[in-house]
Amino acid sequence: MKLSPTSRYGLRALALIYLFVLLVVPVALIFWRSFEHGLGQFWDWITTPAAISALQLSLLIVVIVVPLNVVFGIATAIALVRGRFRGRGIVQAIIDLPFAVSPVVVGVSLVLLWGYGGWFGGVESLGFRVIFGLPGMVLATIFVTLPFVVREVEPVLREIGTEQEEAAATLGANGWQTFRRITLPAIRWGLTYGVVLTVARSLGEYGAVIIVSSGFPGISQTLTLLVSSRYTDDYNEYGAYAAATLLMLIALLVLVAMTLIERRGLAGRLAKGARRGSTDDPVPTIDPAAEQVPDTTTADKEYAR
Repeated sequence: MKLSPTSRYGLRALALIYLFVLLVVPVALIFWRSFEHGLGQFWDWITTPAAISALQLSLLIVVIVVPLNVVFGIATAIALVRGRFRGRGIVQAIIDLPFAVSPVVVGVSLVLLWGYGGWFGGVESLGFRVIFGLPGMVLATIFVTLPFVVREVEPVLREIGTEQEEAAATLGANGWQTFRRITLPAIRWGLTYGVVLTVARSLGEYGAVIIVSSGFPGISQTLTLLVSSRYTDDYNEYGAYAAATLLMLIALLVLVAMTLIERRGLAGRLAKGARRGSTDDPVPTIDPAAEQVPDTTTADKEYAR
C-alpha cells in the first residue's frame, strides 16, 4: 500500500506522540524526582543496607535464571523446529502460557505446589525451603521468562534451515561439533535478544515474586519489592523513585553492553572478511611489453609450491 507524504508524516507524528506520552514522559519524570534533592541524596537512598541487599538478590536471581533459560530455551527451540513428535502443538501452547496467565496466578500455583501442605511441601521437612525463599523466587522468575529465548531462537532456526548442519554431519562432525560450529553462531543474535528480554523481565518481575517472597528487607526483597515497600509501606516516595531509577539504569547498562557486543562481533566479521580478501590470488594479466600471455601453467606450479 502506497501512502501519500501527508499520511506518512501523520503516522510518524502519531507514533512519536504515542511513545512520548507513554514512555518518555513517565521515565523522565521518575529521573527528575529521583535527582530532585541532589545526587548525594540519591546515592544515600540506593546505598542503604536494604537497597544493597535487594540489588544483590535481584542480580543473583538474574545470574541463576538466565543460564537456565538459555540452556533449556535453546534445547526446546531445536526440538520444536528440528523435531517431529506427537504433542508438539501442546508444547507450543505451554511455552506461550506465561504470556496468557497472570503472574499472580503463577505465584499462587507455586504456593499450592511447594508450600506447606502442597504436593511437594514435604521438602521443607528436609530443610529445603522453597516458598518465601530464594528457590521459590527463582522458580517464579523462570516461569514468567521461559518464552523469551525460545521465541527469539525458533524463527532463526527456521530461517537458516538444515543444509549446513547436514553438510557438517556428512563431513564427520558429531552433534556437539555441529551445534558449536554451525548452529550456535547462526542463532547468536536471536539468542542475544532473548537474553536481553530475560534479564529485563527478571529484574522487573513483581506479581509472581511478591506471592512467593516474604518481602523482608535483607532476606527475600528484590528491587521491585523494595520500590513497592518504600512507596506503600514506608511512605518514602523519593526513596522509591531512587530504587526505580536504579532498576532502569541497570536495564540501560544491559542494553548498552549487548549493543557493544553486537558491534564488536560485526567488526570482527568484517576484519576477518578483509583478511580473507587480501589473500586471494591475483588474476593473470597480459604483459603489454611482451604482448603475450604469461605461462599460466608455470604460475600454477609456483602457487602450488
